Amino acid sequence: MTRRSEVLIGEAAVLYGLAPSAVRWWERQGLMAPPAREGGKRRYDDTDLRRIGLAYLCRVIGRMPLAQAAVVTSGKATRDAWQTVVETQLAQVDAQIAQLEAARGYLRHALACTDDDIAGECPVLDAELTAHTPRGRFPDSDLVTAARAAHASRDEKTADRPEGDERPGLCPSCRGPVAPPSRGRPPTYCSPACRQRAYRARRRA
Repeated sequence: MTRRSEVLIGEAAVLYGLAPSAVRWWERQGLMAPPAREGGKRRYDDTDLRRIGLAYLCRVIGRMPLAQAAVVTSGKATRDAWQTVVETQLAQVDAQIAQLEAARGYLRHALACTDDDIAGECPVLDAELTAHTPRGRFPDSDLVTAARAAHASRDEKTADRPEGDERPGLCPSCRGPVAPPSRGRPPTYCSPACRQRAYRARRRA
């Protein structure tokens, strides 16, 4: 019989809206040590339940990858170590918020447009394209000239690429298209979810 100061895994999981398999998975990934057992069954005390809750906050609310969340939740890292992980994740969240705010701003602008055909008639579309798309790499050119310049630039980069370094622009996880960035190296995966899925597959392998 379960002691009143402890609960079984089903009770621990349902407290946070999780399946027991999710709690076991987090334990296997190092987010927390498996709790004490009695009669072959996991038994969770108050500290164990707090650690599951912390894992929930990091993974579900803070959107941390498993490996980074484990640094924060396992209780094995120093304060400096887990704070560094939190700061890194916070920077990523800030970047995502900035992207979403830009998306919201443009969508609100588009919704307020009074033209029937945005592409053909919107008087501010050219400025939006320059500000928010890779077309902005050639801000002083008209669209036709910019398209030719972009194509020539791509051909130059392809010619400089080592043989065998092909980038088809497809996500290796879901085979969906990978959107090119406005600057910097092209991403390998189309989304953080696909990157995490590939990471888990490598860990299992």
